[in-house]
Amino acid sequence: MKDKTGAPVTVTLNTGGPIGAYAVQIDGGGVVGRADFVDGAEGGSGDDDGAAAGGDRVFFHTEVDEEFGGRGLAGILVREALADSIRKNIVVVPVCPLFAAHLEKHGDEFVADGGVFRQPAKDDIAQVTQAVKEQRAAAREARRANRASE
Repeated sequence: MKDKTGAPVTVTLNTGGPIGAYAVQIDGGGVVGRADFVDGAEGGSGDDDGAAAGGDRVFFHTEVDEEFGGRGLAGILVREALADSIRKNIVVVPVCPLFAAHLEKHGDEFVADGGVFRQPAKDDIAQVTQAVKEQRAAAREARRANRASE
């Protein structure tokens, strides 16, 4: 796939922590944007690809580095994450305003293509909050361990 400038773009799925992400790279370079999510309690972490089939995936944050703005990368991230959700039979929960706006505008198409989404609930927000706390705690612990080994 290509961005609006015609540059080759790759989107990869990164899982393994409390927070997963779809990451976008341009022309084989470093990551320039991501769409963060947590897998819902029903989805758990069934396999290395994230949520078990039929689970929920709560998308809560999407960003692209400022210097790459205007190239359509956020839209590519959203569309790729949604297409992957259809392939894996994952229910999308759009907490992220970008995902919510996309589904408000294109939700009928997403559903017609086999996708499923639902509105966020209090438990979804609590789960995101907990995952962010866990990731921050793990990062602090890693920094402590790194300082101790120096």
